[in-house]
Amino acid sequence: MDALLLSRLQFAAATIFHFFFVPMTLGISVLIAYMETRFVQTGDETWRSMAKFWGKLFLINFALGVVTGITLEFQFGTNWARYSKYVGDIFGSLLAIEATAAFFLESTFIAVWHFGWRKLSPKAHMISAWLVALASNLSAVWILIANGFMQHPVGYVLRNGRAELSDFLAVVFNPFGWMEFFHVVLGAQVLAGFFIMAISAWWLLRKEQVEFFTRSFRLGMYVGLVASVLLALQGHLHGNEVAAHQPEKLAAMESHWETQKNAPMYLLQVPDEANERNAIQALPIPSMLSILAYSNPNAEVKGLKDVPKDERPPVLLTFLSFRLMVGLGTLFPLLAALGWLWRDKLTDKPGYLRIMLLALPLPYLAMEAGWIVAEVGRQPWIVYRLMKTADAVSLGVGTGQVAFSLTAMVALYTLLGVAGIWLMAKYARIAPKA
Repeated sequence: MDALLLSRLQFAAATIFHFFFVPMTLGISVLIAYMETRFVQTGDETWRSMAKFWGKLFLINFALGVVTGITLEFQFGTNWARYSKYVGDIFGSLLAIEATAAFFLESTFIAVWHFGWRKLSPKAHMISAWLVALASNLSAVWILIANGFMQHPVGYVLRNGRAELSDFLAVVFNPFGWMEFFHVVLGAQVLAGFFIMAISAWWLLRKEQVEFFTRSFRLGMYVGLVASVLLALQGHLHGNEVAAHQPEKLAAMESHWETQKNAPMYLLQVPDEANERNAIQALPIPSMLSILAYSNPNAEVKGLKDVPKDERPPVLLTFLSFRLMVGLGTLFPLLAALGWLWRDKLTDKPGYLRIMLLALPLPYLAMEAGWIVAEVGRQPWIVYRLMKTADAVSLGVGTGQVAFSLTAMVALYTLLGVAGIWLMAKYARIAPKA
């Protein structure tokens, strides 16, 4: 292994681990603010108890997200110095705005929210909760605008051997970045809904705190159902954006090798990258790939054979990750819809409650799979068609140094992950106080 591969593995490991916590922060912060709003509107103390109970789990998740996110930004200087030098004028400005505007706002008001239960009026405390939710999602806006530039670079000029910012508004309103934002935020709401349903299902199976966790389950179910349906619709629009700007990624997602019009979609495929074909290809739906990608059955879909080999993304990993994301995304509204049908008799459906408890990891897997599609499907480019990943790695960092830092990071993150899961499991099993 060389420094490039190790740096890729280190950044991938840090990103995957960090992304276990980010979507939960985005999703459940909004639901906690809603719970507080309902308490202010109705005076029903159950809503306030719900905000406190789920708020404890949110705080643990938030702390782990902050710790793991810091190392990501350090890697831009340690492992990816040439990338930072080449596009730092654009990428750095977006990260600076995220830190100074969104993250500091979130960090300040999360302290106000946590320590202000007895010191603030209910309305003031509710406002602090909404500010935390707003800041969390505003932070995601700037991060995903930055990633959107990497996926579809706009608003720059090449000058003095680097990409320099020429149109800030073009970067901020880059459609690709906003498509990513809405996809992530809707996915975060699905995750938060299923997280609440899973833990509520555990309590309902024990027939303890039934009124409290029935209300929690219903809230998670409504959010999970609506968000999963909207996510599927928005995912289609996001796929259109990928088809327009990253045809190689689309071809890898579908293991599509030959450029053709009226391109079919196959329900059964097994990619064979070595021979530039599919080892198994069956059950075609005529023209469906052209329809899904371009809303036109006669549209031409570019095949991987028309892409130079050194510019093709890894097909098998992209293909499988996309299938996993779509498959789980199809399952979520079905599971949530069953909850809606049985919302008034949940305790009489232990089989369904067990399924929802066991389904807890699935939204996490779907979110991670989507992120793999986005990042691996862009390879070999770190900034699409502007800079290759191989040209972005730091020259002054040796293989041994990266191997040591990767090993240390994995060991530390494993400990953090175990501690985080243990803490959330511990507090999830403590009965909410009246």
